[in-house]
Amino acid sequence: MIRLARIGKQKRPFYRVVVTEKTRPRNGRFVEIVGTYDPLQKPAGVKIDGERVKYWLSKGAQPSDTVRSLLRTPSPKPA
Repeated sequence: MIRLARIGKQKRPFYRVVVTEKTRPRNGRFVEIVGTYDPLQKPAGVKIDGERVKYWLSKGAQPSDTVRSLLRTPSPKPA
C-alpha cells in the first residue's frame, strides 16, 4: 500500500509518502519512502518520485484515497 506516515511535530503536520504493508501501523515499518507532503505550505508542498510510484503500482501496491488525490494533482513547474 502507498500511504502517508506523519512525522511532523504537534500542530505542525508533515508527512512522508511511503510504501508499506497494509497491516502495519501508520508510522510503523515501511519498505520505501517515495515522497513528502507538507500541507502547511501555500500551495501545499508535494514532492513525489513518479518513477518509484509507477514501479510500486505495477507490483500491485494500492494508494490510499489521500495519496491517490495527491497523485492526480499536477506538480508545479520549477521556475
